[in-house]
Amino acid sequence: MASGVINRKYKDSLFRMIFRERGELLGLYNAINGTEYSNPELLEVNTIEDVLYVGMKNDVSFLIDDSLNLYEEQSTWNPNMPLRGVFYFSRLYQGYLAEHEQDLYSERQISLPMPKYIVFFNGMRDIGETKEVRLSDSFPKRDGDIPALECTAMYVNVNYGHNQKLMTQCRKLQEYAILIDRIRKERASRKSAREAVDAAVQYCIDEGVLSEFLRRHRTEVTEMILTGYADELHRKCEKKISYQEGRKEGRKEGIQMMIKLFREQEIPDEEILNRMMQGFSIDRKEAEEFLNVQEK
Repeated sequence: MASGVINRKYKDSLFRMIFRERGELLGLYNAINGTEYSNPELLEVNTIEDVLYVGMKNDVSFLIDDSLNLYEEQSTWNPNMPLRGVFYFSRLYQGYLAEHEQDLYSERQISLPMPKYIVFFNGMRDIGETKEVRLSDSFPKRDGDIPALECTAMYVNVNYGHNQKLMTQCRKLQEYAILIDRIRKERASRKSAREAVDAAVQYCIDEGVLSEFLRRHRTEVTEMILTGYADELHRKCEKKISYQEGRKEGRKEGIQMMIKLFREQEIPDEEILNRMMQGFSIDRKEAEEFLNVQEK
């Protein structure tokens, strides 16, 4: 794997990276819940580290007091987060029962921590300040039917300018919002993705926004954000290809389109190769041939 390229075993996120320290995560929890916990050791992180499904991984999950918390960051609207939550919580509760040696077949009812599911949303869709999305929204609507299963994801808008009280109570979340907002402003000036990210990161360092964090992890953060742009471009390519004569007939055109768009945004070649292999089910040799042809 080339230097500076994100490990593709799973997609890490800037949000997860910022809040992976217990102290920062506890501050975020306090801001969301109006609590005043001060000891980070009270927080038991149980984030799922292995791949549940290809490309699926939760950002942060943890236990504190009597609650089981799942935090996700999303930059695109996804109404299926409650279904993902079911998968995650199922695994988390299985781990909880095993760790506490609870017998699922006992005649005594097992006490479980209360699940709380927050999705920190920084996409462009207008969702107001918060929005609840329920698993039951996916079920057919029949009079008298009560779903046997429910999961509620609470979307919290963390775009700069929204949820001001929450931002004031959690400075790191506010600084995260400022960084994302600055990247968008730099992109609006027609900079390439890499130029925009570099300029935004430098601006934040100069202004004391996540400055220590960005100085320490500048290269990793830049590549991580560019990988996010690659995700967005990949989705756009997939949509365009679907309007062509068919995936088989439009395969070559689709690959060429992907390479052109990614190159324009200065996405690293190693990332482009990964996208071609995953998106078009081709081996590395064939992907490299397409990349070399596009260079000529």
